[in-house]
Amino acid sequence: MLRTTRSAAVVLSAALVALGATACNADTGESVSTAPKAAAADKAQGNGASRKAAPRKAAKVGDTISLKGMETTADVTVLKVVDRAKGADEFNTPDAGKRFVAVQFRIRNTGRKAYSDSPSNGAKVVDAEGQGFDSWIADTAAGPGFPADVHLAPGGTAKGFITFQVPKGARIDKVQFGMDSGFADQTGQWDVR
Repeated sequence: MLRTTRSAAVVLSAALVALGATACNADTGESVSTAPKAAAADKAQGNGASRKAAPRKAAKVGDTISLKGMETTADVTVLKVVDRAKGADEFNTPDAGKRFVAVQFRIRNTGRKAYSDSPSNGAKVVDAEGQGFDSWIADTAAGPGFPADVHLAPGGTAKGFITFQVPKGARIDKVQFGMDSGFADQTGQWDVR
């Protein structure tokens, strides 16, 4: 019975991914959201009752994803991806055989409670082979990074770069972000291609 339930969960998860928005791991309850937030122009085109719903596309650079944390919610946008980012100075250089990738995020607290987190802890880039790379403590010339801790009142916004160190030959395919230092059940995912 357990094997049948897990098989059904895998098929259901695959169906959700194929339909576009959210995949959910039945064992842990974790999900990856790839559906961008509807643009204001899309909402203004009509009441939606007479229109057929278009399939939702995967989020890409420039799109906003609404994410739930343990105690608050936020709209998170990947604004820019700078591949082969230069170090901010001679002390910020990648290890031999590696390069820096800097990703600029904007976080807007849409919850009723304060957002308090270290955004770099919940960020990751994923290459075309499916290998994930966590953030790296380095400043780049791409622009200002987030401070170690970000605190936002409801409605507050923060913007900053997060740096990743990846192998020189890796092709970055996706950017991921999870609230609560990555411990929230939901993770946003953006296509870089």
